[in-house]
Amino acid sequence: MAKDDRSNQTIAENRKAGFDYHLLDTFEAGVVLLGTEVKSIRDGGANLRDSYCRLENGEAYLLGAHIAQYSHGGSASHDPVRRRKLLLNRDELNKLLGKTTERGLTIVPLRLYFKDGRIKLAIALAKGKKSFDKRETIRRREAERETRAAVKSRRV
Repeated sequence: MAKDDRSNQTIAENRKAGFDYHLLDTFEAGVVLLGTEVKSIRDGGANLRDSYCRLENGEAYLLGAHIAQYSHGGSASHDPVRRRKLLLNRDELNKLLGKTTERGLTIVPLRLYFKDGRIKLAIALAKGKKSFDKRETIRRREAERETRAAVKSRRV
């Protein structure tokens, strides 16, 4: 794959985040990774399913993200679920800190992707959905699906 093809390629996505949370504001963060982690991600060994972000001592961390061990890593392998530091500027960190403490919002990782050869993480300020909100989301999705099917059948 050429470098141009990977410029904005999605590596891993947290599809459940949109179902479990109301996503309010998104940010782009760099991720501090080890060399074997980068190679493993390039091989497609990343998973954000049960991951979350936490602010500690004025810094943001990604916890629970699984990056598989690199197959040719040898003794230089890494812990697959270690905590990874997120690179955000001070203004973004202050905004996240204020919103999470003041309004009880959480920080949810959305997707891991390449941007100009670097690995970035899209995170969002989110508010948890209640069960009736989740049912409403399912109803809306089914209604859209039925509408698309009706429009498609009329075209034919």
